[in-house]
Amino acid sequence: MTLAKPSELGITHLPDHTELPESDGTFVKNFQEHPQSILLTDSITSVLQQLHPDRQYCIGQDCGIYWRLTEPPERGAEAPDWFYVPNVPPALKGKFRRSYVLWQEYIAPLIVLEFVSGDGSEERDKTPLTGKFWVYEQAIRVPFYGIYEVNKALVEVYHLIDGHYELVPANERGHYSIHRMGVELGIWQGQYNNIAAPWLRWWDLQGNLLLSSEERSQLLAIQLESSEERSQLLALQLEQEQQRAERLAERLRQMGIDPNQL
Repeated sequence: MTLAKPSELGITHLPDHTELPESDGTFVKNFQEHPQSILLTDSITSVLQQLHPDRQYCIGQDCGIYWRLTEPPERGAEAPDWFYVPNVPPALKGKFRRSYVLWQEYIAPLIVLEFVSGDGSEERDKTPLTGKFWVYEQAIRVPFYGIYEVNKALVEVYHLIDGHYELVPANERGHYSIHRMGVELGIWQGQYNNIAAPWLRWWDLQGNLLLSSEERSQLLAIQLESSEERSQLLALQLEQEQQRAERLAERLRQMGIDPNQL
């Protein structure tokens, strides 16, 4: 299906992110969505900074991607729970984006992630023009699309191949390779933000979990504590050795032997 060009619709002005609604007025579906998005962003930041030493990338969290002009404008946007766009400035003219407007920036996200709150039918909807799956596959053409179902503790990852999404098979670790980012995506069962739950997480290609800043701080504290304990143990051992040497020297002197002459 070919979308009409703005000129064919009599449109002479294309609105930018400052002129388009930044919300459709709907509520966040559940309390896990925001910490889940923060965890994904926090733990992948160091990797993205290596991929983009010029810092030219952006991450959207529950933010609209405008892909067509409609009335009302919100009908021409999808708002993934999390997405990443390479090779774009992190802000426009020094200001945070209110939304991501494709006719203003041209580069599509490399990956979008949706967190399922219902039965997943909305995220798998292939209805032309309105279904999320169709929009990401056929209109925005996002290379990787992930559908995360927290209630089932599973994630489906699709890769755009020859214009259509194909399921990415899990590797031997149960993870899904996002090769263009040099990472794997999968489910991690553990505690984050004081909540024990299955969480969507990143790993490197060797299977090492990418840690959040809080987890890195905790690990560093443990390492420092272990280092201090090792230092204290070594100091105690040296002190004990010195005491044994002094006792031996005293016995030798009592026997009329100068320990310094041995």
